[in-house]
Amino acid sequence: MNRVRIVGPGRAGSSFAAALSHIGIHVDLVGRNDAVDQAASGVDAVLIATPDRVISEVAAAIAPGSAVVMHCSGASTLDVLAPHALVGSIHPLMALPNAEVGAHRLLNGGWFAVSGDAICRHLVQNLGGSSFDVPDSARTLYHATAAISANHLVALLAQVERLAGAAGVPCEAFWDLARGSFADVKQVGAHGALTGPAARGDLATLDAHRGALPPEELELYNALADAAMQLARERDQSPDAESSTGQVRHTTD
Repeated sequence: MNRVRIVGPGRAGSSFAAALSHIGIHVDLVGRNDAVDQAASGVDAVLIATPDRVISEVAAAIAPGSAVVMHCSGASTLDVLAPHALVGSIHPLMALPNAEVGAHRLLNGGWFAVSGDAICRHLVQNLGGSSFDVPDSARTLYHATAAISANHLVALLAQVERLAGAAGVPCEAFWDLARGSFADVKQVGAHGALTGPAARGDLATLDAHRGALPPEELELYNALADAAMQLARERDQSPDAESSTGQVRHTTD
């Protein structure tokens, strides 16, 4: 693949443009007010990097040609690329906040969800990343999982920020604890990494927590405490409960 045309000069489009240019692919970046009807002419692939709501409109405006027409949406299926015969999807499982940071992440060996034409997998290989296939039937579930792993994690850490401030404790101490928990999940899985009062069924401590928390923080705390207790029950009922219990010990015990 030698030439790619990117429709959409926003954060994703600019990030892909910089990353692809870095690996020697000629990139044409189409602006917001530029005509797109001939976007599939004279290139190997067209990457639509617009907001999801207009992908189908943009794809329909492009005259079909020999180029593969792709989008980089995590939630959209391939049918939004009609009427094109050669279609694909390449979704970087990473945040692309601006062109400089985004290009660095695209080139840094990350993960990409792909589907459709094989050119998507080749593109990931050229970027130095790893790909996995997500069929249209699992697309929404995949994107929900991505939102939980990134956006919901940020929302949870925002609660840590608020409560650490209220307790007069530096957030940095909790970031180190969170990093340790994340590393434990990667090493032994969620069941083996779970510690703390919910893991050991210490209802008295959980109730004490609820009494100390501001009322507006209780809904999120209760939801996650319930989820942690369910995780502990699943762990304790599993056939390998003895080997998975007690692998990790934190000061939260």
